[in-house]
Amino acid sequence: MPQPSLEDARRIRHGRLKLLLVLLVCAAPVIASYFTYYVLRPQGRTNYGELILPTRELPPGLLLRDLQGGRVPTAALRQQWQLVVVAGGDCDRLCETQLYLQRQLRETLGKDRARLDKLWLVPDDAAVRPEVLRSIGDARVLRVPRAELAAWLEPAAGQALENHFYLVDPMGQWMMRFPAQPDPSRIKRDLTRLMTASRSWDTAGH
Repeated sequence: MPQPSLEDARRIRHGRLKLLLVLLVCAAPVIASYFTYYVLRPQGRTNYGELILPTRELPPGLLLRDLQGGRVPTAALRQQWQLVVVAGGDCDRLCETQLYLQRQLRETLGKDRARLDKLWLVPDDAAVRPEVLRSIGDARVLRVPRAELAAWLEPAAGQALENHFYLVDPMGQWMMRFPAQPDPSRIKRDLTRLMTASRSWDTAGH
């Protein structure tokens, strides 16, 4: 078999180096924002939400359906921050509380609220009451099989999926989980810091 010449080998190495540099340039804003938030922070400042490391990518085959039964592509959940509530369609008192806090937390972000979507994932087939839908305004409600959802999002030890808020970044990466029975003011601080840290690469969405 003919062997590549030194010139061919040099071109191959050069091409690989260029590709690596392009990838680093594309990823740099995201890496920098997370590094700034989680590493170069003032001494004594702590995160309230639990950082998920490594982050978990939104499964491309996740079966999402709207309340009319129509299939929703996972791409619809990208390019926006998503504050996620998981609750059955019958929406008990905990669910109602979570949805209320979800709405209030988004509103407290002021001009940055356009960058955060409210997402309610329903892991069963129970009917959603009309009055609940009216109360959540423009929140997106999608059904998803519980087993598939549990392969992506995960509660803390001893907790259920329904007990947390989950934060997904605009690339579709689940990257933070907030404690059960949360302190809304501390969630707001985390959200505000993340919105600030990500302004260099994130944009307002729909």
